[in-house]
Amino acid sequence: MALPGLPPSRTRSSLLLLSFCLSSLTLAPAPAATRTTAPPDTALHPLPQVEVVGRRGDLRRIPGSASVLDARTLERARVFTTSEALRRLPGLVARDEEGLGLRPNVGARGLNPTRSSKTTLLEDGVPLSYAPYGDNASYYHPPIERFEAVELLKGAGQVGFGPQTIGGLLNYITPAPPARLEGSVSAAGGSRDFAAARVRLGGHRMLLDYSRKQADGARENMESRLDDASFKVVLGRSVTLRANHYRESSQLTYSGLTQAELESLGPRYNPFRNDRFDGWRLGTSATHRWLAGRGALLTTNLYHSTFERDWWRQSSTTTDTQGGPGVASARLAGARIDPDAIASVQGRLRRYTTWGLEPRLRLTGSTLGLGHELDAGLKAHFERQDRRQVNGSTPTARTGTLVEDNLRRTGAWSAFVSDRIPFGAWSVTPGVRFEHIRSARTNRLPGGASGSDQLDAWIPSLGLTWAPRPALTLYGGVHRGFAPPRTEDVIAATGTATDVGPEVSVNWELGARAAAARGELQLTLFRNDFERLIAVGSVAGGSTPLAEGRARFAGVELSGRARHASGLSLRSACTWLAEAEQSTPVRQVVGGAPVAGSATGNRQPYAPELHASLGVGYERGGLDAQLEVVHVSRQFADFANTPAPSADGQRGVLPAQSIWNAVANQDLPGLGLTAYLAVKNLADRLHVVDRTRGIQVSAPRLFQAGVRYGFGGR
Repeated sequence: MALPGLPPSRTRSSLLLLSFCLSSLTLAPAPAATRTTAPPDTALHPLPQVEVVGRRGDLRRIPGSASVLDARTLERARVFTTSEALRRLPGLVARDEEGLGLRPNVGARGLNPTRSSKTTLLEDGVPLSYAPYGDNASYYHPPIERFEAVELLKGAGQVGFGPQTIGGLLNYITPAPPARLEGSVSAAGGSRDFAAARVRLGGHRMLLDYSRKQADGARENMESRLDDASFKVVLGRSVTLRANHYRESSQLTYSGLTQAELESLGPRYNPFRNDRFDGWRLGTSATHRWLAGRGALLTTNLYHSTFERDWWRQSSTTTDTQGGPGVASARLAGARIDPDAIASVQGRLRRYTTWGLEPRLRLTGSTLGLGHELDAGLKAHFERQDRRQVNGSTPTARTGTLVEDNLRRTGAWSAFVSDRIPFGAWSVTPGVRFEHIRSARTNRLPGGASGSDQLDAWIPSLGLTWAPRPALTLYGGVHRGFAPPRTEDVIAATGTATDVGPEVSVNWELGARAAAARGELQLTLFRNDFERLIAVGSVAGGSTPLAEGRARFAGVELSGRARHASGLSLRSACTWLAEAEQSTPVRQVVGGAPVAGSATGNRQPYAPELHASLGVGYERGGLDAQLEVVHVSRQFADFANTPAPSADGQRGVLPAQSIWNAVANQDLPGLGLTAYLAVKNLADRLHVVDRTRGIQVSAPRLFQAGVRYGFGGR
């Protein structure tokens, strides 16, 4: 199958799609913060947990853009991966790298999505990333089936969470344990060896959830098996306890394709059948809710997680010389290689431990005739990274020579306060966050060195809302964007501190959201000016040194949905990134040399001008059918905006892509059953989705069929 080329007029096609989004303003307004109806006891006594957006009525008090994917949306769309779900939210680009969404790459408002390193990820208000301060790259993500809702917050409200406030904040909400006995059992199968099963059982304010999923990846010699189990219990009215365990066993390579491999051996070619990824995560948390008095609520999170992964691979990039110069030259020539003849394998062995305590206080009252809704919090957060690399001398070795043994520690103490002050239909919300971060690094190899450093930062914000009527809110805000540097970037292997600061920006928003009987709408204009934007080289396989520069991003987000009495529905989530400019050349932190090809006025890599998710649905008599198209305009893969593909596959344009998905659900209420049929990538289109470590391609068409049986409940 040939790769799709660039359209004859990229600008014309982008404007046409954008005009479609704009024309649906009255038809497909934005999803508001709705949630599935809570059990009666939960409605009377709110579940002890931290929500970022909250429910429909809370939107009036949020001085920024906010969106929610609710349980029904996630279930009825039969989203296969987390990336597929997140593309339904405005302002986000989410791309897969292996076809299963195991490590979704999520970027907000033009920021590079690689490893989701510029996005804050939470679960019930608790950090989901294994090292959000010291190494925010994401090599783990639970299956989307675990959650009943996804909250997205951008703008000034992010200062209440952190540490990342530069792009967006995602908070995944797990289901509330039911009071009465209820549950469900589901099973599904399909092409690409897809199989999934799930059991959920709840009652007496307890909930047990287990799921199993397996499928082949986007290329040959790629397959994964996932097991995910979680338990949640509410004690009385004040305490929620959670525990979850995730395990992944994958045959999975890290390297993409060279241009010659793509052309001569095909897009599904992958010789590295000896590469393995095995990982697990155990997370626990407790949330205590205390109504301290009239107008005073104290919510405290205590959390701990351990994540461990072993990734054994024979190649990390298309230019990797690990297997010897003959392997690299053969790949550049497009010749088949025999991985069993490569007497080398590298084990990147990692263990992360994270724990913390975060009390958050909400006070409502009045002073001198002014109303106040004050939110304040403290957080003590600690991370430990144990990083080793073992080089084996056979293709399948799991032992060998220890060449890296690194201990990295991060301790962070933070505090925030924000105060919403209403004036009739108006409200103003000033806020500020303070971060104190201490980092340490120790080389545990013989003769290794140690070093430490610390960083203090103030992060102010100001938000404004005007709600002239219950169904309409206008909002605006400005806040300081902040993201701490990684421990390995601050402290070199020699123990010396590197002169690299945090990412800092000034972020502006102006928008409106409206609701009607059968529709909702959200429109946001944004502008993010970066004084320092960090380009992390090792995330891109080491091809770009640690570098920084000034940048500017600006655009428009539009999202919404509407439903007609006939059962027809429309939805849209569109982002026009009009500007994603390098304001200065990106320069290496050490030495100050400009990154090759970087120049003022060039577009940022992986910042498409237009991305949109559009859907039409029909629901009647137990049938729910949906058709969706996801469009991403062309992107550059490097700071030089190289138009033609390079021999190693790591540079060049990523052509525009459109993916169609279809799903049909049929409820059989008398039997307690729901059956569904889904087709992902309906037209079986092939696209280049990433060039970070070589060419990665989109997954082929996937057929799925499944059935769910539910019992109990109301």
